[in-house]
Amino acid sequence: MSKPTLQRRPLVKQLLDGADDNLLVIAGLGSPNWDVTESGDRPLNMPLWGAMGAPVCMGLGLAIAQPTKRVLVITGDADMLMSLGSLATVAAQQPDNLAIVVLDNEKFGETGNQASHTSPRNNGPTDSGAGADLALIAKGCGIADVGTVRDAAEVAQLVRDARGKKGPIFRLVKVMVEKLEFVMPPQDGAHLKDRFRHALLGHP
Repeated sequence: MSKPTLQRRPLVKQLLDGADDNLLVIAGLGSPNWDVTESGDRPLNMPLWGAMGAPVCMGLGLAIAQPTKRVLVITGDADMLMSLGSLATVAAQQPDNLAIVVLDNEKFGETGNQASHTSPRNNGPTDSGAGADLALIAKGCGIADVGTVRDAAEVAQLVRDARGKKGPIFRLVKVMVEKLEFVMPPQDGAHLKDRFRHALLGHP
């Protein structure tokens, strides 16, 4: 399989372009957090700090609680690996307003870019790659609408699906390994929670 050529930040910008009050975004910790923030910090983005494995669970609860809103979870491969069981719960609940986009660079970006379990096997003596396919796992958990995005020609359809297709949908997006500047959202979790709640519900 050839190396991914998709750049994560332009892709996330396209995913979030023109976001309005109908789009609720959960951003996984680390690189997805910076990617979402770089596209434009907004009150209805909920960037996670120190909550590895939580984005899909949070997105599911939000989708159930706010059935008239579109909920978009943007997270990474390592984060998704930590909470695979949440995919089975998504399949059981079948929220039609939930989209999950996993940016997979096959690395543990927060701890030094070691190979994650989604990287191919046998890349060297220090490689922990297992060739895990998160799209197949999502399918096996019972999510019917699953796909993998590998090149630029597929991005426009990815955006349409993530923003409007009846869910739940799961898209695995293979992105290149890049060293990017950190673009930090506010780092006060209570502030982010209050900001999100006020923007969504109209009161503190």
